[in-house]
Amino acid sequence: MSRYYLTTAIDYSNGDPHIGHAYEKVGADVVARFRRLVGEDVHFVIGMDEHGQKVAQEAAAQDRPPQELVDELAVRFESVWQRLNISHDDFIRTTEPRHTQAVQALVRRIQDTGDLYRDRYEGYYCTGCEAFKREAELEDGRCPIHPSREIAWTDEENWFFRLSAYTDRLVTHIEQHPEFIQPETRRNEILRLLEGGLDDISASRSRVPWGVPFPDEEGHTVYVWFDALPNYISAIGYPEAGFSDRWPAALHIIGKDITRFHCVIWPAMLLSAGLDLPDTVWGHGFVKIGGGKLSKSEASLLDLDQLIERHGPDAFRYFLLREIPWDRDRDFPSADAFLQQFDERYNSDLANDLGNLLNRSVAMALKYRDGVVTRSAATELDTVIDSGLEAYDTAMREHRLHEGLDAAMSIVRAANGFIDSEQPWKLAKDPAQEDRLDNVLAALVRALATTAVILEPFIPTKAAEMWKRLGGDELPSLEHLTGELPTTVPGRWDTVLFPRVEKESGGG
Repeated sequence: MSRYYLTTAIDYSNGDPHIGHAYEKVGADVVARFRRLVGEDVHFVIGMDEHGQKVAQEAAAQDRPPQELVDELAVRFESVWQRLNISHDDFIRTTEPRHTQAVQALVRRIQDTGDLYRDRYEGYYCTGCEAFKREAELEDGRCPIHPSREIAWTDEENWFFRLSAYTDRLVTHIEQHPEFIQPETRRNEILRLLEGGLDDISASRSRVPWGVPFPDEEGHTVYVWFDALPNYISAIGYPEAGFSDRWPAALHIIGKDITRFHCVIWPAMLLSAGLDLPDTVWGHGFVKIGGGKLSKSEASLLDLDQLIERHGPDAFRYFLLREIPWDRDRDFPSADAFLQQFDERYNSDLANDLGNLLNRSVAMALKYRDGVVTRSAATELDTVIDSGLEAYDTAMREHRLHEGLDAAMSIVRAANGFIDSEQPWKLAKDPAQEDRLDNVLAALVRALATTAVILEPFIPTKAAEMWKRLGGDELPSLEHLTGELPTTVPGRWDTVLFPRVEKESGGG
């Protein structure tokens, strides 16, 4: 069994979880569940980034200790991930002792290579990004990512990391390993950044007490990104030897706004420390409302708890990955438009297409064959199922989750069309068509069983229920799917898998 180590960006502890957080975690969970489905030994880590100037400022604004603030936020985040069925194996927090130990060990290892030195920094610092900014990176004197924030002029003596020494090595690695940065648009952005050369960066802060103490340097803490990025190795036991059982990571999933940290700074740190680089960094796009971030009024309409409650966690998971491509942005005109599209997608795809297919197929199997499904030959629908499985597998292995989901639903659409064209109710009236009716019903059960398995990464609870309604027990792996198709439909269910709902307007 091959090992697959998967991580997401750790979420910053200065506010409640929102749609962007959910999109990333659900997408990563889909990857993790798919990899388990194909028989890999998955270790899936998410967590919280709890140090830095921004957290300290937020805690001070609330007149409370930073640790109290981050403890409260960690509970809120974990509660949401539990509701969304995120199947992570670990939840790393940067305030944990195991993380402090790992960060300090990594800093010492980089220090031993001679890549750290003392110098004075004078320039701009964006607390929103927790990043130092060149003047050329500003727009109208502000950070383009956080234009509402005042950019701070900073003057302090820090430890610096010789990032500039790794420009050529990073370019070589990216060119020799095109899979390292995905999708291609992100790779091209990083290569353009590297063309201009790299500046050395701070590895410590002398005026930010809320952080991991910098080794052997009183009054200094580790710069927040130097602190946050090593979570990927602290979560698997670094610096203990056993961490290499999981490292390097197969996939880091991050937002496109932090690719520079993960595709430049992090690999340079690893190279300096003599550690392997992750196989792939995937920079997903953003969920946008009206071309940008949510206003306060729109945010109240798109509260995560309300969205999960609207049609259930599986429906929300489905909508996120069906409507928002995993490799680029998706812009909704307004919060109302988001909700309307959610309702329409729920009714059309889940209630009408999938739910109706299940109801019709089970009812016909029970009515015409007492639930016993047999076959003597394949049908046209079986050909569609085979091609859909192939398209699904290819898309999912290439992290094109939205295309994998569409491949799964193409089987559902084809099965509904198959019912309309074959008209089993007419076949049942003709004794000469008994074999054809058996094959049609068997193909429909196979279509449903197949989609139950391959939709499990997206809608885990409902997929398991589908499988049971078809007469199955535990969902099989993809490898064993064909040999474990249900052959006896147990009976009618009193509940509908996805009850159709009337369209709602606005936040109602």
